[in-house]
Amino acid sequence: MTGLSRHDPATPDGVVIFAFLQEPPFCFTDASGAVTGCDVELARAVCDRLGLRFRPVETEFAALLPGLIDGRWTMTTGLFVSEERSRLVDFTRPVWALADGLLVARDNPLGFAGYRSFAEDSGALLGVITDQVQGMTALGNGIPASRIKTFATQADVADAVATGRVHAYASVAMAHRGYLARLPDAPLAVVDVPSSEKAPAFGAFALSKADATLREAVDAHLGDLLGSGWHRGIMARYGFSDRDIEHVLATKRR
Repeated sequence: MTGLSRHDPATPDGVVIFAFLQEPPFCFTDASGAVTGCDVELARAVCDRLGLRFRPVETEFAALLPGLIDGRWTMTTGLFVSEERSRLVDFTRPVWALADGLLVARDNPLGFAGYRSFAEDSGALLGVITDQVQGMTALGNGIPASRIKTFATQADVADAVATGRVHAYASVAMAHRGYLARLPDAPLAVVDVPSSEKAPAFGAFALSKADATLREAVDAHLGDLLGSGWHRGIMARYGFSDRDIEHVLATKRR
């Protein structure tokens, strides 16, 4: 029993509007025009279990939380959980844990090994997506704000690295690898950020604080799905290992 109904205020007409980004392997539009990715497949499975229709809507990162708060959508793709964000919205239980990485020019000609080595190169410019946590992580590792450039989308900042307008793009390493899997000829490479500079962080789906009943129902079904054979198969297809999944399962009852 979900505690929801077709006419629940959080799900008018029984529809969950899911806000997503073009950010493989989490969410992306494939060659056939279908929206897919590990976050999409997991959220869709939860909605199926709840008897709700799943409708993905593409947006930019900076709009994810404002759109949730003002009711443009019901749930977002996975986001890193932070105290600041938790004051604005509610999060489900974690659905992945991810380490940071730098997207750099092929063969890493400037020899970056993480945020701190990047900070030591006074001429290097770092690209980040507006409002993503990597901007703050970069500052905390000694990269001055004057050398951090913001972009709206993954494609925008990856292109800036490829064309030399910035020298690296900070995001999660898995997102960089997902991007390169779709564009294998891009003149780019991934550098893993050491855990001493940024420990892997947990991400979860976000919902409005007004939708507590829906969040509880989503959490209940996530509890059944996470770590299942179905879930492990889905995540493996998008590049996640059993170790990645076990790390998330350790938080299921927190």
